[in-house]
Amino acid sequence: MTSAAGRGLFRYTFLLIALFFTSALGHVNAAQKAADTVSTNDVQFTEAPSASQQLAENKKKADSVAKTKADSAKTTVASAKTTADGTDSPKSLWQLFIIGFVGGFAAFLLPCVYPMLPLTVSFFTKRGGTRANAIWQSCLYGFSIIFIYVVFGLLITIIFGPAALNGLATNGIFNFFFFLMLVVFGASFLGAFEITLPSSLANKLDANSDKGGFAGIFFMAATLVVVSFSCTGPAIGGVLSSAFTKGDRLAPAVVMFGFSLAIALPFTIFATFPSALKSLPKSGGWLNSVKVILGFIEIAFALKFLSNVDLAYHWNLIDREVVLSIWIAIGILMSLYLIGKIKFSHDSDVQHLTVTRTFFAMAAFAFTVYMIPGLWGAPLKSISALLPPLSTQDFDLSSGLGSASPAASPGNTTTIKEKKYEEVFKRLPKVKGLDDWYDYDQAIEVSKQLKKPILTDFTGWNCVNCRLMEQNVFPNPEVFKRLQNDFVMLQLVIDDKTELPANEQFTSALSGKKITTIGGKWIDFEIGKYNSNAQPYYVIINEKGETLVPPQGANQNIPEFVKYLDSGIAAYKK
Repeated sequence: MTSAAGRGLFRYTFLLIALFFTSALGHVNAAQKAADTVSTNDVQFTEAPSASQQLAENKKKADSVAKTKADSAKTTVASAKTTADGTDSPKSLWQLFIIGFVGGFAAFLLPCVYPMLPLTVSFFTKRGGTRANAIWQSCLYGFSIIFIYVVFGLLITIIFGPAALNGLATNGIFNFFFFLMLVVFGASFLGAFEITLPSSLANKLDANSDKGGFAGIFFMAATLVVVSFSCTGPAIGGVLSSAFTKGDRLAPAVVMFGFSLAIALPFTIFATFPSALKSLPKSGGWLNSVKVILGFIEIAFALKFLSNVDLAYHWNLIDREVVLSIWIAIGILMSLYLIGKIKFSHDSDVQHLTVTRTFFAMAAFAFTVYMIPGLWGAPLKSISALLPPLSTQDFDLSSGLGSASPAASPGNTTTIKEKKYEEVFKRLPKVKGLDDWYDYDQAIEVSKQLKKPILTDFTGWNCVNCRLMEQNVFPNPEVFKRLQNDFVMLQLVIDDKTELPANEQFTSALSGKKITTIGGKWIDFEIGKYNSNAQPYYVIINEKGETLVPPQGANQNIPEFVKYLDSGIAAYKK
């Protein structure tokens, strides 16, 4: 391998690792504004009520508003400050931009885009005549690329609508579609086939690019977008998966802006400094290696979407050890590929390993070895939020039998012997030593018996920040002792698809739609009583259902969360 190729390998491997971890952060911490929101899949339309029924319903709504006015006033400020994960929207959109930007740079290094760089720069330097004209035309070219991709992102929002984007996070059909899409894109990157747009479209755009002025430059950019789609299409699918699961109406446009900016910048920069092209590695087999590594990564992340469906619909097929086993297999294959022991049909031979390639192969092997203890219950905190919960694992050495529920502490003994919905939520992530309840009315009764306030935890199967709170905050000794000794723990799961018994189904006073699932029941309750649909969302109440202190979302600052719990305890004692 030449030294230039070695430098190229170093660059693309660094970017791929950055893409992996940035994508992970995108699923764990990034922009979870609506990743932890709900699907309205379970809502059905009902017939319009008669005039007398409407009057009665209006009176019921008015009474409900009057009854909850005090609670709403307390929670409005908290709801305004908190999105689905307790973070603000600007931060979420910035993180989405970074995901798109890193994904765009990875796409730039693919065989359909990277070789276009010297040709395009040479074209502008010759066509422009002067350096100033070349820079100006290359800037227009870059802006045209950005415009095309951002318009594509906006069209996604227009087609699906902002309300639909909020519901896609836990929608079974959507998650399964993205699983299949990422698997197909991954297979495409591995060389099984190429995904291309019609050649007639590329030819027509290329013909229009011969026009002079801005129109010609714009069609040149459009030609690049279409011709490179076989490479950039799968990459776009990967970054857009993060945008969809955030639920923000601007998310697709923001992630596409970051993606297109990363592709457009090199063309503009190298047109400004054409001599810098000499420092770039030449096109070669390493570009195909970029596609293969991206293919492995996309297939690995596809399992996250399939796991979302499995949890919400209780298929009980994609357990934690299943995902880990597949990831370990992918890690082994990726490692062997990096050292040249396996190759695909479109790959060139690896004559020898460079030092940089060796180090990154070692990193891939090390990460694979790191995951292996997870098969026996190791927490794997760095990737735990991407995995199904530990409670889905059949064999867990840390507890002996895996998913057995912890015994309640002596101070939590009640006359209620059977927990409602306990069988439904036996796979829900649990903090060992905490006695959780899953029904609001039962928790109220337990609170009366134990003389303790209730910590209401609006959570979800696919709520990433909920998992982070349960893994990093709740087990902290100061937090844990308060949760165990001073509170009744109530978990209301807002994205569960289990159908309610016929006698418990009802028509929402808020939306006028029929609520048929457990998750639909609790999200309707959260929105109606607390003006929020955030998860996690913590509300401390007494046995009368009265809010004691302003609610809050995810807060991984342990001292602050302890203060929040203490304020609730103090308010209850008053």
